[in-house]
Amino acid sequence: MERACPAANCPIVTTVRLPRLYLITPEPRGGTDDFLHALEQSLESGIRLVQLRAKTLADDDYKRLAEQSLCLCRRYQALVILNAPPHLAQALGADGVHLDSARLMTLDERPLRRDLWVAASCHNATELSHACRIGVDFVVVSPVLETASHPGAQTLGWTGLRALTGLSSVPVYALGGMTPGHLPQALAHGAQGIAGIGALWGGMAAIN
Repeated sequence: MERACPAANCPIVTTVRLPRLYLITPEPRGGTDDFLHALEQSLESGIRLVQLRAKTLADDDYKRLAEQSLCLCRRYQALVILNAPPHLAQALGADGVHLDSARLMTLDERPLRRDLWVAASCHNATELSHACRIGVDFVVVSPVLETASHPGAQTLGWTGLRALTGLSSVPVYALGGMTPGHLPQALAHGAQGIAGIGALWGGMAAIN
């Protein structure tokens, strides 16, 4: 569906259309059937925005999983954004692409047409400024809080999140140690919502 709008109004329209929770899938270590079962549990709990992230899969395996995930998510009218090369997202009929920070910084312009979503991962003001300049639709800022996978790592904290949301011209999701219980704090610090893996996976999210 075409999302054309006056340039000044696009961020406002995007904010209204995006949900509060953004699921980032974990690596599918238990097999495809287990992965899809957990994904469906997440969808049943109310998740409507999914990033398919599976860095450990070979290209052909990722394509197959993406096709199966897209089919499943369509049943729940959920958006699926691929953490993959932009051309693959377009070829598979996904709703858009999520750019990791390394891929983001290699681009001089938006990689997909305006009727597809383009998101990006940002960790600092430089990456955020570049993402906004090339015309992404929304960003994920991290790490806000400490995570179990990276104990002791430097984090932005809520103050750092507020500083970056204040600089952003597009909606921002907070990532890193986030649970649905952190949503009010994230909103209070200027975020669109929260992004997460474990806390939103397999029906863990309690969504009202």
